Amino acid sequence: MKKIQMVDLKSQYDKIATTVNTSIQEVLDTNTYINGPQVHQFQKSLEEYLGVKHVIPCANGTDALQIAMMGLGLQPGDEVITADFTFAATVEVIALLQLTPVLVDVDVVNMNISLERIKAAITPKTKAIVPVHLFGRAANMDAIMDLAAAHNLYVIEDNAQAIGADFVSNHGTTAKVGTIGHVGATSFFPSKNLGCYGDGGAIFTNDDDLAHTIRGIVNHGMYERYHHDVVGVNSRLDSIQAAVLNAKLPLLNDYNTARRTAAAKYNTALAGHVNIVTPSFDSNLNNHVFHQYTLRIIDADRNALLQHLLNKGIPCAIYYPIPLHSQKAYADSRYKEEDFPVTNQLVQEVISLPMHTELEDEQIEFITASILEFLDK
Repeated sequence: MKKIQMVDLKSQYDKIATTVNTSIQEVLDTNTYINGPQVHQFQKSLEEYLGVKHVIPCANGTDALQIAMMGLGLQPGDEVITADFTFAATVEVIALLQLTPVLVDVDVVNMNISLERIKAAITPKTKAIVPVHLFGRAANMDAIMDLAAAHNLYVIEDNAQAIGADFVSNHGTTAKVGTIGHVGATSFFPSKNLGCYGDGGAIFTNDDDLAHTIRGIVNHGMYERYHHDVVGVNSRLDSIQAAVLNAKLPLLNDYNTARRTAAAKYNTALAGHVNIVTPSFDSNLNNHVFHQYTLRIIDADRNALLQHLLNKGIPCAIYYPIPLHSQKAYADSRYKEEDFPVTNQLVQEVISLPMHTELEDEQIEFITASILEFLDK
């Protein structure tokens, strides 16, 4: 059996090496390392894939979130509601802009932000909601957009983990996540479903005026060289990373299908065990692209299971071991432990298994057998 990787980027690269290498060589031959034709090609191709009017590439996913908030004109003291159970980048940019982060609990089934908790957190100072499509599963965008409209709030989608996922609305229309809110942000970190070979990110919107503002922000606030019309940052997707993404984007649907297939095999092997809660599939299978395959381990020693798997050469991880409300950087007297029962439960239960496009049946069988071996001993 091939060595199991948490993310097997080498095997993925081997299958597309010729295309990737040719694309990178074009950058080297033309010396257009910043804002070259590869970046413009990727922007256009991603707009077509997502069905969104504007894609603005940038340097990384964290920048994408920050620039989206800057583009909306949020001001210091404005409250921004987001999920407590996610990676710190989501709240980090809120704090960096001197906005007021308002962390709320999540749903125990899908681990995405709780609609009821959003409702309870809205105040006259609230200006935006940031749903995170956690682990690759679409949040309930119908309900979030309706709630935002009722309170005149912006919706900024954190789509770092779910590019390519579909959301089917109650009206029967389908849209790619990241394109439903007022603005969306994503990351092309190498381990993402669509990843480059360094850092990269992008912002999505259908709002022409917002797109114009954001295009200035990513380039030092310039629309014309040396004319700084808005306060900006230096955040650009370089041409070599765009070249890699151009090679991978046509394969994104195949990559996501491979992840869903692997997830279904995991679910089948682990189904019905009293100590395991597997990720649920909705009737619309495309609403989850399994950036992570995350189990909940109940009434059993999750940490001992983690060590058991590591001892067997099976990489696994806990995303996320400490809630944001418990992090030193984001601690706040407003937060009470009783406000986060689900998050506090999940951090004790979750464990993420290897998940990538190159998983083989033999590997999945070994991983699941090792889990059952531990739980049934």
